[in-house]
Amino acid sequence: MIFDNQLEQQRIQKAKTLKEIGRNPYRHNTTRTLNVETFKKSYSYLLDNEVKSEESKEEQLIGRIKFLRDMGKAVFAKIEDESGILQIYFNKETLGDEWFNNIKKLIEVGDIIEVNGYPFITKTGELSLHIKNLDIATKSITPLPEKFHGLQDKELRYRQRYLDMIMNPEVKETFKTRSKILSFIRSFFEKNGFLEVETPMMHPIAGGANAKPFVTFHNALGVERFLRIAPELYLKRLIVGGFDAVFEINRNFRNEGMDLTHNPEFTTIEFYWAHHNYSDLMNLTEELINLLIEELGLSKIVNFGDKSIDFSKPFERISYIDAIVKIGNIDKNILQDKKLIETKLKSDGFNIKPNLNYGQLLEELFDNYVEDKLINPTYVIDYPIEISPLARKSDENPNIAERFELYVAGKEIANGFNELNDPLDQYDRFSMQLKTKEAGDDEAHEMDEDYIRALGYGFAPTAGEGLGIDRLVMLLTNQISIRDVILFPAMKPIRQNENKNDKENQGEDIDEFFKTK
Repeated sequence: MIFDNQLEQQRIQKAKTLKEIGRNPYRHNTTRTLNVETFKKSYSYLLDNEVKSEESKEEQLIGRIKFLRDMGKAVFAKIEDESGILQIYFNKETLGDEWFNNIKKLIEVGDIIEVNGYPFITKTGELSLHIKNLDIATKSITPLPEKFHGLQDKELRYRQRYLDMIMNPEVKETFKTRSKILSFIRSFFEKNGFLEVETPMMHPIAGGANAKPFVTFHNALGVERFLRIAPELYLKRLIVGGFDAVFEINRNFRNEGMDLTHNPEFTTIEFYWAHHNYSDLMNLTEELINLLIEELGLSKIVNFGDKSIDFSKPFERISYIDAIVKIGNIDKNILQDKKLIETKLKSDGFNIKPNLNYGQLLEELFDNYVEDKLINPTYVIDYPIEISPLARKSDENPNIAERFELYVAGKEIANGFNELNDPLDQYDRFSMQLKTKEAGDDEAHEMDEDYIRALGYGFAPTAGEGLGIDRLVMLLTNQISIRDVILFPAMKPIRQNENKNDKENQGEDIDEFFKTK
């Protein structure tokens, strides 16, 4: 049985006792005239008033008991709802001897109660509710963690997010902010003429990004399907079909490792804008982030862990090669020769896969010498064509893709480019990717013939971008781990009969687990 410890059994017995005396411990129809926050605002004037109570004003609230103090003939408690916490007071005189005595025996911290009474100020100067009637709305069976130590175990907090929110109200604030961010982003794009759309979550071909997909099987069709790694190829089909500007906010799934900034399912916004270029996307994204910071009432200097990020200045733009040379302090002469790049990486202790092409070797340099130094918002532009299979080649230099990535606090949060609209070039790129895949790269693109066919009908000059919502929320709420901005993050399964002292599965070791991935 789940509820098998002594305290839980005692609470189950109290629930049975409530039923026996005609009080349903799991009621359905409850009434609330206002929440705690509104109650406090409505009666705050009593704090500065000569009259310290409003006995003619009766209010009805519902909340979870977070504190309980029995003083014999009276009880002080604190109840909490989503908006805040409030002290309540009840005694034998107002509830009656029998119910008062029963209540003292049968309620405890964790129970959800419905109360009505009038506002008053205690002798210690606290706005409270003097209870006339009290009913149990939901009897809590499992005790809450002891209040002085709270819920410390990080792994337990992620596995039991409901308990995390009960014990740590600031967690709810993070997710309220996340909701505001999503709402603002949606409104921003609608105001700029973009149409919100929805595209498939299960794809016949894994594509749209270099990543390993999750694979499932559709029984009715008798075929494999892939949870989408990106909506890109479907959204671009919509531009072919005649829409000028579309966006989608939704989940992507990538069968990859987990760390402080990666979860196997994550939220992005992808948007595509016909007759615009990647400079327009950079300008739009910079405007979005600055307006979002204002909407949230944040300073333009945002603290993120031990970093201070300056959003007050125009975002810097630097080419991929210049970033490697100037920020990574790599000798430019090395960049002319694959063997010199390999020698540099190996001499500095970096393990690299064999048979990497030139663009992939430049990517190794960038990842190892540049990325974590990009603290303030920085657009890195003009990427090697070999690592940009869906981006348009530069007219001036065919080895360069007209692409950018936005970096903040050492992490990429957005990726955009001028879209490749030449169907023959796209076919050749996919063919090259297939060779890479055959050589052992399980993240390389598959050939999507229908997408090539769509391009054949004519894909208007378009720029497109993907922006990571989770990482943006992390930045704007000062959360170092992506798990703190995802309500129910992916977790390692708990194996049956596992040794509870196994540190690999203990919350105290979860940060070390992340660091090693």
